[in-house]
Amino acid sequence: MGKRSRAYGLMIGITAGFAVWGSVAVQPCAMSGENTEREGIKWERSIETVQGQGKEKLRLHAVSAVLMDGVSGRILYGKEEQSFRPMASTTKIMTCILALENGNPEDICRFSSKAAAQPKVHLGAPAGTQFRLQELLYSLMLESHNDSAVAIAEHIGGSVEGFASMMNQKARDIGCKNTWFITPNGLDAVCAMPDGGEKSHGTTAAELAAILRYCIRDSPKKDAFLEITRTSGRTITDCSGQYSRYCGNHNALLTMMEGALTGKTGFTGGAGYSYVGALESQGRTFIIALLGSGWPPHKAYKWEDAKALLEYGKEHYHYRDVFEPEEPRTVLVEGGKEPERVPVSSRLKEEQRHLKLLVSDWDQVECVTRLPDMRKAPVRSGDVAGYQIYRLNGEVVAVYPLYMEASVDEWKFSSCVQMVLEFFAKKR
Repeated sequence: MGKRSRAYGLMIGITAGFAVWGSVAVQPCAMSGENTEREGIKWERSIETVQGQGKEKLRLHAVSAVLMDGVSGRILYGKEEQSFRPMASTTKIMTCILALENGNPEDICRFSSKAAAQPKVHLGAPAGTQFRLQELLYSLMLESHNDSAVAIAEHIGGSVEGFASMMNQKARDIGCKNTWFITPNGLDAVCAMPDGGEKSHGTTAAELAAILRYCIRDSPKKDAFLEITRTSGRTITDCSGQYSRYCGNHNALLTMMEGALTGKTGFTGGAGYSYVGALESQGRTFIIALLGSGWPPHKAYKWEDAKALLEYGKEHYHYRDVFEPEEPRTVLVEGGKEPERVPVSSRLKEEQRHLKLLVSDWDQVECVTRLPDMRKAPVRSGDVAGYQIYRLNGEVVAVYPLYMEASVDEWKFSSCVQMVLEFFAKKR
């Protein structure tokens, strides 16, 4: 009896001790490494690339210009790329993609008196002439006909004003906050706003490039857009078969540089010469946008600028796999039967352990591991413990969760009681 009482007392003492230990709040460990917004989080940083001397400065005629990575949308080179300016007929890439997304190629479009009255460059069909939408899209994108743009806008949007609202909504959907459409053809225009102010038709080089990126990458009609804009020439005919005209593509980039994908030229007195285009090279997609690239008689300046930007991209930017081998890591878990270190991993399959980024010699890639020094039980296998974060020049480009690889139950008073009961059950 006494021996059993002593054993019982010993177990009660152990139970009480565990109960007191479990009731004491565990303080987070001191920070190690870089300060963070949350205590107890450890950052491990490694720099994968070596910074070079920095970007070389290009001599461009354009007032505003941009070179964009067509895959990620990252701006690789810019010159006043966020400045709002008129964009002339580069507008028509938006007109074309909206017509493709909201119309049918077999739709019949009728030239209104407003469409027929548009200034050159125009198709010149008289009011009342009817064309299939498909025919007008070639007129729009190859010869840049202003009257075809209005006929398309009136058919798709009910009116030029209605279509302009669709254009502005699509721009917002793409993420363009500093773009404003008034006309479907890009002629210089200003409109009165409800607040009494005025707003002009225009965009920025960065947002014009973003719109083309949408047209060739994200739009459900991207293939149709590319087919039209890559056509070298086509004869279009009205529905009656009595009016026809040959349309030749004015995008010289298609024959000037290998890998050219698409593009659209533009000119007005207010905008000067403008251009937006895309090129593929060795698995890379580059998009350029030029605003104000000379005024008459400097029509060829835009091609000089286009070549300079694209050659710059081809020379300096290449894909590199920056994924870092995963190192063994653990997290201390307290509040269980005893403190223990639990392994964590990304659980990525071998084929997922790649991160290819388009980078130059002067870009800096950081891999940062964000992981707590300690977690309190209970934890379950598969719980997110932290993250592995990749930054390119300070911007987050990829985040991989790190998962707990084992479970640890919380040690409670009831666990101690259960242990005592099991002990006596075995003694019987």
